[in-house]
Amino acid sequence: MEVRHTTNPADVKQYTTERLRQEFLVEGLFEPNKINMVYSHYDRLIVGGASPVGEALRLEDQETLKTEYFLERREAGFLHIGGGVAVITVDGEAYELSKLDVLYVGKGKQDVQIASKDKNDPAKVYIVSANAHAEYPTRKMTAEEANPTHLGSLETSNERVLNKYIHADGIQSCQLMLGVTTLKPGSIWNTMPTHVHDRRMEAYLYFDVSEEARIFHMMGEPSETRHLVVANEQAVISPPWSIHSGAGTSNYAFCWAMAGENYTFSDQEFISMKDLK
Repeated sequence: MEVRHTTNPADVKQYTTERLRQEFLVEGLFEPNKINMVYSHYDRLIVGGASPVGEALRLEDQETLKTEYFLERREAGFLHIGGGVAVITVDGEAYELSKLDVLYVGKGKQDVQIASKDKNDPAKVYIVSANAHAEYPTRKMTAEEANPTHLGSLETSNERVLNKYIHADGIQSCQLMLGVTTLKPGSIWNTMPTHVHDRRMEAYLYFDVSEEARIFHMMGEPSETRHLVVANEQAVISPPWSIHSGAGTSNYAFCWAMAGENYTFSDQEFISMKDLK
């Protein structure tokens, strides 16, 4: 597992494009027959990807976590982003996930394995894990059960569907929050006007992006913005002090996941367009 440390916003102002990408962009998550993960020191969030083609892949990394098993002091969310049906087995109990289904697995589960139901049509599973001090039950939720909310409009180029999976009124967790936003054809903007939430970090995974398309992910302090150019199935680690929004050259989807002190959506501090620089 790759480990990334936190950064000082005053220092980030001096970063080159390449340094920004090294610190905040996560590439190569979905490699056949491997689980690739990045451990961020921002609220100890882990993001990862699994694409099982042959045998099942076990979620583990004792060397990095220094624990007996992965979820000894953690919880995790699993989002199926494409391909065939994913099969996630939790302490012997199997759960099948179709595209945009989410499985939450709470603290204390010892054996988690990820497989594809059909090896000729491998699944792609996005993994997000946060520290946990309390146990919550394993639960699966489909996109339909996530109460899709239609937001925005084509006139403002942000017509989209929001699915909230892991949150206070959905799948219960200790601190992890997770959802998916899907932009309609003709819409390109996400989370604009933008905001910050200084008590939570966030990670984005962009997916369903066409091969030639790119996302311009906006980050940085509101008075000192920067951007990352992001391709399909790449993730961005967003510090608590940073804005997080983006515009694509076509429509796309993204998974947003958060961890930190607050377990609410009401701590957002919205930034006026006139204050962005």
